[in-house]
Amino acid sequence: MSVAGLRRAARDAVSGMPREFWWLWTSTLVNRLGAFVATFMALYLTLDRGYSASYAGLVASLHGLGGVISSLGAGVMADRLGRRPTMLIAQVSTALSVAVLGFMENPVAIAGVAFVVGMASNASRPAVQAMMADIVAPKDRVRAFSLNYWAINLGFAVSSTGAGFIAEYSYRIGFLVEAVLTLCCAAVVFLKVPESKPDHAPAASASGGRTTGPVGVRLTDVLRDGRFMGVVGLSFMVALITQQGYVGLPVAMGADGLTSSDFGTAIAVNGLLIVVLQIPLTRFIERRDPRQLLIVSTLFAGYGFGLTAFAGSVAAYALTVCVWTLGEIVNAPTQSGLVVKLSPAHGRGRYQGMYSMSWSVAALVAPLMSGVVIDHWGASWLWMTCALLGTVTALGYWLLMRNLSAGEEAGDRVAKNGVQAVPLTAAAPVKAAPVQAAPLTAVPATAVPLDAVPAAEAAVAVEALHAPERC
Repeated sequence: MSVAGLRRAARDAVSGMPREFWWLWTSTLVNRLGAFVATFMALYLTLDRGYSASYAGLVASLHGLGGVISSLGAGVMADRLGRRPTMLIAQVSTALSVAVLGFMENPVAIAGVAFVVGMASNASRPAVQAMMADIVAPKDRVRAFSLNYWAINLGFAVSSTGAGFIAEYSYRIGFLVEAVLTLCCAAVVFLKVPESKPDHAPAASASGGRTTGPVGVRLTDVLRDGRFMGVVGLSFMVALITQQGYVGLPVAMGADGLTSSDFGTAIAVNGLLIVVLQIPLTRFIERRDPRQLLIVSTLFAGYGFGLTAFAGSVAAYALTVCVWTLGEIVNAPTQSGLVVKLSPAHGRGRYQGMYSMSWSVAALVAPLMSGVVIDHWGASWLWMTCALLGTVTALGYWLLMRNLSAGEEAGDRVAKNGVQAVPLTAAAPVKAAPVQAAPLTAVPATAVPLDAVPAAEAAVAVEALHAPERC
């Protein structure tokens, strides 16, 4: 594609978005520019505090467990209290807990506060995703999620480098910087962002019409939504595959005699490709059938990791990263758009919370999966397992969506409790005002300096802290 073509694609990708979305996008970028804990927690515990890699892994697991628990709770809060109050509570709690974590000395206290940080930092995601769906027209949602995903990765790529320099001087300063930037986001939300949650949910009468009485969406209704829970299960499978890039990949490269710096070089390709290709590919993504995109992107992810079984050099590993990263670029915004399509407007918080939980659970399972498979059968079996999971997941998308009726795609789908889903051809009502993002800590990792820690152990701890951030 020519330079003029790239410029035109970039212009088309960013045009037509409401002003509220760009407040949300900018705050996401700023938040990720201030990321520190998720990137260097493992190194902080092992190098600065002198704890073992096993302890660092335990802390990372507690951080991830906090995210699992808060995903559902925050989803309920976003529907009951509203998107804005949930974001404010999550942001202020994150800032305070991150600052406190930097001053903890006792290992039990560190583990406990890390659990709180995991809960607080992940609590914002359902509210942010629900608000984005509230303020962006249905036809632009995939593009919006794509642009937001790009901001997450750009911010994280820059913060990983900047945080490295901060860590050389003082880890504690890094904690305080993240706390201050998170408080800044909370201040903007408090001053600029109105509530976007619909006032009440319409109820269906016995004759099929609507009544004026509000009807809520409960978690049990989400669990009974078979198609949506199928998407959640498939999302878990995709997350289980892609997170092997930060759990199983460094172990395999270390077994081939490569260093942690080599792993950093290979995994940096992931962030670089997302930053370079996400915006140009945005128009391509939103103009294609989401069912085809999900199937193809999942196959790219699964077989990209499958090719790792044949890699033996840094260049070969980097090439496999290119393959599964292409799948990630397409899958993340497309799947986020599908979640919104299948979510009733007044239950978006709970639906987004359930979706977020799939990534949090995958973050806990992925290290166990890679460890067991590699220890008992070797790395090659792990990559073949990823290829198999990719095939099964792609088949699952085909089976799940092949009978998606035209009525459902037009927004006629009604939840089991009588709440009608938002039409897919018209945006939900929203008050116009700038929207600010909450901290999103679960993102694909870029290069992380792991030279001072065994590659396999440090990577496991760092990845568990990263989850579940993909939008």
